[in-house]
Amino acid sequence: MTRRRNIARLTIQVSLILFFLAVVICPILSMFLRITPSGFRALVSSRDFVPAIVNSVTTGLSATLISTALALGAAFALSRTDIKGKGVFSTLFVLPMLIPSISHAYGLKALIGANGSGILSRLLGLNLSILGFPGIVLGSVLYSFPVAFLMLQSVLQYEDGLPYRAARVLGIPPLRRFTGITLPYLKKTLISTIFAVFTMIVTDYGVPEALHTRSFGYTLSILMLRDVENARYGSAGVIGILLLIPAVAAFVIDLLVPDHGQAGFVTEPAGTGCGKVARLLAYLFSGIVSTLILLPILAFIVQIFAKSYPTDLSFTFSHIRDTFRSGADRFLPNSLLYAAIASLFGTALAFLSAYLTTRTKSPLNRPLHLLSITSVAIPGLVLGLGYVIFFNRTPLYGTVLIVALANTVHFFASPYLLMVNTLNKVNPDLESVGKTLGVGRGRIVFDVLLPKVRPSLCEMAVYFFVNSMMTISAVSLLAPPAPLPLSLQISRAESQIDIGMAATVSLLILLVNLAVRGAMALARRAAARRAGAQL
Repeated sequence: MTRRRNIARLTIQVSLILFFLAVVICPILSMFLRITPSGFRALVSSRDFVPAIVNSVTTGLSATLISTALALGAAFALSRTDIKGKGVFSTLFVLPMLIPSISHAYGLKALIGANGSGILSRLLGLNLSILGFPGIVLGSVLYSFPVAFLMLQSVLQYEDGLPYRAARVLGIPPLRRFTGITLPYLKKTLISTIFAVFTMIVTDYGVPEALHTRSFGYTLSILMLRDVENARYGSAGVIGILLLIPAVAAFVIDLLVPDHGQAGFVTEPAGTGCGKVARLLAYLFSGIVSTLILLPILAFIVQIFAKSYPTDLSFTFSHIRDTFRSGADRFLPNSLLYAAIASLFGTALAFLSAYLTTRTKSPLNRPLHLLSITSVAIPGLVLGLGYVIFFNRTPLYGTVLIVALANTVHFFASPYLLMVNTLNKVNPDLESVGKTLGVGRGRIVFDVLLPKVRPSLCEMAVYFFVNSMMTISAVSLLAPPAPLPLSLQISRAESQIDIGMAATVSLLILLVNLAVRGAMALARRAAARRAGAQL
């Protein structure tokens, strides 16, 4: 019986390894194989190539530094001070995650505009322009800030408070405590955050597509998208390799950099006690960041109900009617279907992979783990191009399943790592005790493990769903021929210079994602109340 179970477990692991090789490694290798010397020469000799590299690097570095600094301040304000309304601030800080990146660009256009045409420019009487470098940097900051905030906050809230108590007893001032205790503790997370944010920004085409100007030029992501649209896969593959460099570097550094600062148990919480000045600064900083996040969103909402922004601001529902007449009622079910499939399949797959790599002993655990986190180093545009090349002549291409599969693979690593961390906190002897008592591994999983990790499962499902609803990168290369999701209607509206429609679609995606996250929060509270009542 034990031998048969081991064989079955190994068979499942081998099947998962082959699956990840087929949907992650092979598409990327097929993209590399399409690179030709002529395609390389054509790209390098293009007059847009070098300026695109410069634009991507300069905007990426600038936005990364600003976004990481703001995220560190926001995470510190919520984790180390006792300000009220932390739940409200946390929700506002992650709000930009719930809409496509191009929506932030439209919000900035409406807020500031060009040559004084924005709402804020008119109110202040200033001749401002958000197009070009400053707009792309600011839009990229809005797009990437929530990810940086979540990465830093998730680590800060579990920091041990004992070194801080010892430092206070020794009379070490706050600034020295921050540089001597907090920064070393955050070393690896800060490095990972910087690389993750930079990768997000340089591979995103939504913000630069909406805000670039002829004088500023293109970024690498825009060049890659145009090469794919014109079937120039060789030159697109070269750009894909360039876009992989920061992501692969982040992946390698994450494996090589030791995590000494976050090792060990938490003896006591770091605490949130602070003085009046620190509390006031935390309120001020959180309020400013929240305002910067909300203003572009409110600005593109104004465009929804303005008859002809910015010339005619009279109230109208015509943009909403036009949006649904142009196909939003058909595209929304497509998006919900993509998101639902990715959520269900991705959550089940991530749990199975995490369970096998953390709760079983096998020589295949390490290869399966590495393949499970490989997708974190593959930008969406690169993954989409790989899928176009690898699956182009297969029955899967052009179907709902390939888009759902791309979304699952694209967003797989984070939910998988969340479940790995959760399962590692569960008593490792459960299976051994069950075996001694004659209880099978299946019963342990369904009767003990799944109820224990239910909150993490909900978080995983919502993560897959929300990101599948708002993503544009990989999906833009696969649909069409696959049915169009709602998020791509934003790009279509932008090409038709119909900002009202783009804003309406953005708001619709935001409302759906807020409803899903709200439903999850209510379900978790209800489950917690039931558990408390049973006790």
